[in-house]
Amino acid sequence: MDNSGMNRRTLLGGSLAVAAGMSLPAPAQAHGGHGRDEAATRYGRVRGRREDGIVKFLGVPYATPPLGRLRFRAPKPPARWSGVRDTVDFPHPAFQAVGAEMGPTGNGRMPAPSEDCLYLNIWTPAADRKRRPVMFYNHGGGYMIGSGSATGQDGTHLAQRHDVVVVESNHRLGLLGYLFLGDLAPGDHAANQGMLDILAALRWTGENIENFGGDPDNIMVWGESGGGAKTAAVYTMPKAARLFHKASIESAAPLRFPTRDGATARAGRTLELLGLTRKDIPQLYDIPAARLLEVQQSEAANGVAPWGEPDPVLPGFGAFVDGQVIPRHPFADGAAPFSAGKPLMVGTCRDETVFFSLFGPPDVFRIDAAGLRSRLSGTYPGAELERIIGTFRASRPGATPAHLYFAITTSPIWRDAIKIAEAKAAQHAAPVYMYQLAYPDPTVVPGTDFPLGSPHASDIPLKFATLGDDALPGQRATARNMSALWAGFAHTGRPGASRVPRWPAYTPTDRSTMWIDARCRIVDDPDRAERLYWQRRA
Repeated sequence: MDNSGMNRRTLLGGSLAVAAGMSLPAPAQAHGGHGRDEAATRYGRVRGRREDGIVKFLGVPYATPPLGRLRFRAPKPPARWSGVRDTVDFPHPAFQAVGAEMGPTGNGRMPAPSEDCLYLNIWTPAADRKRRPVMFYNHGGGYMIGSGSATGQDGTHLAQRHDVVVVESNHRLGLLGYLFLGDLAPGDHAANQGMLDILAALRWTGENIENFGGDPDNIMVWGESGGGAKTAAVYTMPKAARLFHKASIESAAPLRFPTRDGATARAGRTLELLGLTRKDIPQLYDIPAARLLEVQQSEAANGVAPWGEPDPVLPGFGAFVDGQVIPRHPFADGAAPFSAGKPLMVGTCRDETVFFSLFGPPDVFRIDAAGLRSRLSGTYPGAELERIIGTFRASRPGATPAHLYFAITTSPIWRDAIKIAEAKAAQHAAPVYMYQLAYPDPTVVPGTDFPLGSPHASDIPLKFATLGDDALPGQRATARNMSALWAGFAHTGRPGASRVPRWPAYTPTDRSTMWIDARCRIVDDPDRAERLYWQRRA
């Protein structure tokens, strides 16, 4: 990717740049009150650093390192320690392709990826047993990349401004997190070991967070993109039901997960790529992780998209319905009954798919009507193509062919988010709240006159309030609104903030949706004609 001529804000306010693999400095900090604070856990005492008006406990172990014979197995509790353990530096991310903030070639924020990754970070106003709401965030990255230490999702400002405790875990990803051997060979092989890591981190949080100023009886689980899919999985895991109290699924709409048969097929293919047979499975525990990563990246096994239908034959690596850890699809057959009483937020960015075209040739941002038809013809053949283009053109008068392309390709994500909201509302138990991030970022894609709008991942620095010094006034206002709404949901189970309209629960009658911008507003049934198009097509 050629980044020449791009300023920091152009690509794209912090976490979009990180998601693209660009190196960023750590966010500017208002330092003051440096020191060390201690807290107790069930396994020993930890010492965090006090700065920026909060206390940061970084790299707290929540499980035993999954090394050697523990590879591919369920996480074990951490070993106890004596004395006080320093937890003042970000821990190793899960083993993955190295990102720009990782290791010696990164910006110094965190060490290199490692299999020794089962640690979490805590940002808290004080380790004072005050019982604040806990915001337990699952990082994105499509089950393949990412970290609970990334710059864009630093928990400092949420904790500082909204009196909450932010918790983020690292957990196994990719092949190491989701290779399923249970139907190929006898032995203690786990299913969904990456999700079991998240479950272990959530359990640790419930058992220990009171000592860090958090309320174990008020835990919100949330996440964006792949983290939204992980959150949907948590919402569907019976063993997680007593460990959290509300959830937010963001820029992800997984109605279905791959099946156990699909995960077994992927494991069989992985053995083939490694030159192994079933009887050689014990060798998997000795193969270097770097070699496993090579195989993971060798074909279309890189990950499971956090929206849409998974490949029914050979999915990538990600959460799947194994029958026990995850016993059912998240929302295709209704919402899980054991999560009925838990309020839910669900929504998307207005221009999700713009993000996925930012790092290649800019041709798509300049397409004409013929180019629009050419790019969509493989998905919508014949008369169907004309129907969908006609529907969206009528719904969005004045839209250019490029804008129509991104509206059409984003729409299925919103469509499935609506299905999640409908499934939740049908339980008539706890409310569900829908949103669209609609801040129209005017920054143009380099080499074009196409404005960014609200692409995938642009919500991250807004809800965490981690914008850089060069953020536009509209971005700052949107960040104030979004971070306050999310913290309000953590506090009360209803997203509310000052200077923002009251946010009604979503129902199939009104379909009330919060339009998140510098000035938020409620829109009933946004893009109704487009929703009805998908409804008729179903």
